[in-house]
Amino acid sequence: MRYCRGIDRLDFELVRSCYHPDGIDHHTGFDGTVDEYIAWVQPKLELLGGTMHAVGNHLVELYGDVAISETYSTNTHWERPGGDFTSGCRFVDLMERRDGRWAISERWAVREWTRSDTFTHPEATGPRGRRDNSDLLAELRTRLAAR
Repeated sequence: MRYCRGIDRLDFELVRSCYHPDGIDHHTGFDGTVDEYIAWVQPKLELLGGTMHAVGNHLVELYGDVAISETYSTNTHWERPGGDFTSGCRFVDLMERRDGRWAISERWAVREWTRSDTFTHPEATGPRGRRDNSDLLAELRTRLAAR
């Protein structure tokens, strides 16, 4: 869930925190370390109007300090050069507990399907998601931290 929030809000330190420092990621068009992944994905995401990851089924198989995690996700990307799209994927993760901390040691974003989409602008004024510290979630956190 932190990974999806980090991707959708362009919070790459949050994304990085989901992996062990030597973590490996495999996405469509990419294989490499977590730092290489962030360097690869950040400019791609910054070109978009936004993304939204909706997480569904989640299953963990525990083997002591190692686990296999499978998480279904539907991911929407809009205002993308080349066209808007939604894809279904499974995040298949090899997780490890090191020094009491669980994190991803290796991730495979297994693409199951992709469809082209056409998006329109919102039909009326109201709250809108932002991909920086002016997002409502960040504002609420700041407000509560000030208490």
